[in-house]
Amino acid sequence: MEENKEIALSPKYDPTAVEKDRYKYWVDGKFFEAKADKNKKPFTIVIPPPNVTGKLHIGHAWDTTLQDIITRIKRMQGYDVLYLPGMDHAGIATQAKVEAKLREQGQSRYDLGREKFLEKAWEWKHEYADFIRQQWEKIGLGLDYSRERFTLDEGLSEAVKEVFVTLYEKGLIYRGEYIINWDPATKTALSDIEVIHEEIQGHFYHMKYPLKDGTGSIEIATTRPETMLGDTAVAVHPEDERYQHLIGKTVILPIIGREIEIVADEYVDMEFGSGAVKITPAHDPNDFEIGNRHNLERILVMNEDGTMNDRAGKYKGMDRFECRKQLVKDLQEEGILFKIEEHMHSVGHSERSGAVVEPYLSTQWFVNMQPLADEAVKLQRQSDDEKVHFVPERFENNYLRWMENTRDWCISRQLWWGHRIPAWYHKETGEVYVGKEAPADIENWEQDSDVLDTWFSSALWPFSTLNWPDTDNEEFKHFFPTNVLVTGYDIIGFWVSRMIFQSLEFNDIRPFEDVLIHGLVRDAEGRKMSKSLGNGVDPMEVIEKYGADSLRYFLSTGSTPGQDLRFQWEKVESTWNFVNKIWNASRFVIMNLGDIQYEDIDLSGEKSVADKWILTRLNQTIVQVDKNVDKYEFGEAGRHLYNFIWDEFCDWYIEMAKLPLYGEDEKAKQTTRSVLAYVLDQTMRMLHPFMPFVTEEIWQHLPHEGESITQASWPKVRQDLHDEQAAEEMKRLVDIIRAVRNIRAEVDTPMSKQVQLLIQAKDEFIVKQLETNRQYLEKFCNPSELTIATEVSAPEKAMSAVITGADIFLPLEGLIDVDKEIARLNNELDKWNKEVERVEKKLANEGFVSKAPEKVVEEEKQKAKDYAEKKAKVEARIKELQS
Repeated sequence: MEENKEIALSPKYDPTAVEKDRYKYWVDGKFFEAKADKNKKPFTIVIPPPNVTGKLHIGHAWDTTLQDIITRIKRMQGYDVLYLPGMDHAGIATQAKVEAKLREQGQSRYDLGREKFLEKAWEWKHEYADFIRQQWEKIGLGLDYSRERFTLDEGLSEAVKEVFVTLYEKGLIYRGEYIINWDPATKTALSDIEVIHEEIQGHFYHMKYPLKDGTGSIEIATTRPETMLGDTAVAVHPEDERYQHLIGKTVILPIIGREIEIVADEYVDMEFGSGAVKITPAHDPNDFEIGNRHNLERILVMNEDGTMNDRAGKYKGMDRFECRKQLVKDLQEEGILFKIEEHMHSVGHSERSGAVVEPYLSTQWFVNMQPLADEAVKLQRQSDDEKVHFVPERFENNYLRWMENTRDWCISRQLWWGHRIPAWYHKETGEVYVGKEAPADIENWEQDSDVLDTWFSSALWPFSTLNWPDTDNEEFKHFFPTNVLVTGYDIIGFWVSRMIFQSLEFNDIRPFEDVLIHGLVRDAEGRKMSKSLGNGVDPMEVIEKYGADSLRYFLSTGSTPGQDLRFQWEKVESTWNFVNKIWNASRFVIMNLGDIQYEDIDLSGEKSVADKWILTRLNQTIVQVDKNVDKYEFGEAGRHLYNFIWDEFCDWYIEMAKLPLYGEDEKAKQTTRSVLAYVLDQTMRMLHPFMPFVTEEIWQHLPHEGESITQASWPKVRQDLHDEQAAEEMKRLVDIIRAVRNIRAEVDTPMSKQVQLLIQAKDEFIVKQLETNRQYLEKFCNPSELTIATEVSAPEKAMSAVITGADIFLPLEGLIDVDKEIARLNNELDKWNKEVERVEKKLANEGFVSKAPEKVVEEEKQKAKDYAEKKAKVEARIKELQS
């Protein structure tokens, strides 16, 4: 037993003081370090690695708070918990930031060269990794820093090479020329899910391509006229009677003058537009497939930066959109372009740079997704012990839809920052070599300059972080597969799906049991947070103002799984008020515990009904919290904790405990101290995962065992302290006290004024109960005279209330001066009469009702109803007093 209880908490709750140095105490004490203890059941969560591109936002705070709650609970429940920290190199995003910084200094990455540029990128990583760790500390995350990983560290690089080479050897990675999503701003390929589609106002450009034989023309339409410079055919449907006589003929491509053939292809929709489409195999994915079927030339007319190239003729060097303007003008002058119509259409934008994405012919590396996706879908048809459980379940459908409709994954990126592709090309023969190590005669080979998509390495995160591919190591065997992944619904396709299929392919098992899905943090109006709206919230600012505990409790209890969360400062302040309530109640308890030690806590003695009730309610709260945290319903768990702490422990039990604490009975005093110490201790343990800092501070002031609440055992129901009858008895007392208080409030009689109280109980059993607890009724009802019996003479004029098992009467004589009260009520009635008359007159006015906004009219109707109800209540009260 270790005893380090201090005498008292400081008079005022100050989150800055409470949280200062506490995290260092936890980390220095190694309380968060997993032991790889074979005698304990393991529990693993790997942190979704934040990008080293900047500081964490409020969404990260939400995501990691949920993870931390789960791991703290499991640690207290006796599991060998590993909460593994790490960060992602975030290829495109980080390189863009580093290049922007270089531009400010008048440099480019090409000025530095690859090696020097990578040095700058690593400097950036170290700087921002420090920021992120500081933020983890502020939020209070129980991370095992001894096992921290980075997606570009040596071990993870080995894992990436192992996966790439193995998939290549299995034919699941290949290199080919395809239409990919190209970001002209960052000059790199993007995967489909790195493209954000937005509806924008564009145009349909209608043109007539002249037939070579001079017999007429064929009409086509396009939204991207600049790509026509790369047209190599016009396609029509083979069954379209309008064009069957033209199939096989040639047209002259305007501006360029190249002859291109009219081909028949079933892809063409006869009902759309003219039924004829231009085919540009190097600039459109569908045209690429048509081009393959008809052996068409692929003519690329753009450079990587979105400017026009040599094949664009006189438009060479122009930006693609400038080219569009000039080309449209030229086509109009030649009479080729005869109509432009407005057209709303979906345009892809780069998630990273915001640039309009260009479908672009390029040689890239791809993952053959179909076999991998099939296995992932098959897994979800397995038993509960084998499949991945999505919480809420509806997100499994999102996942399956993505898997069932997946396309091959473009994994190469034209960047320097990232995992360099382990492929080399022979300088003379062009032969391709793929391997974990460079070829022996390296001087004859040149390594592929591209790097892998960031998601390729983060897809391995649940197992690469545990020293895979060495599957014989103790860490991997003990902690993999992991237990829970906590993430947002927006990256199910990006990340969740990829972790699942890679784990199945390389470990033949799911990477995690549960995927807890949360939504997005939105502003108070429900809008998505963005720089353009300026409505983002920095979690560090919230912590500075209200403390980490207030932020964590708000984030974790503010919504249900899968739903978005609206950030509202007033709700954080409300939580801060809750922490203050806990602090003040704990301070009272600690100041009244005297010199009680942990081993002195004794709950075996004679207990009051209040003692039995609070211990029973503690048991019931433990059951509810356990049930809800097991389902990840942290909002519900928090609600039960809030109600127990605020309404029952603070507002009722502590007030009732003052009677024995300030009394003369030493045994009752010691029992009360034991109950206070025990209940507060158990409550702090349950609250600890939500509010780690303030609960540790309070717990350290309580008599306790062990060094830290982080290591304390999770509360368990004690049947020996459960008493349903006492709970029912206490409920009756509370109902009586509340009823008396409500009556006093209704007639404006303060609690300080003594009044006569008569209680007519249903039977002698209830009489006995109430007599036994008479002290509480006298203390909290302040009666001048208290009568408890099965039969009481109810006064003619009295306020009354009915509760389960008893009727309550308070004679009016003792409460109010009847004549004065009638006079006051008559004045009030006069006020409501005038209000009713005014609003009815307004609603009878046809001009107002027809011209005023509907909302205003509805408000007036609601007022009319409200005023009429108040008038009726006052009239009834006057009648009652006059009878």
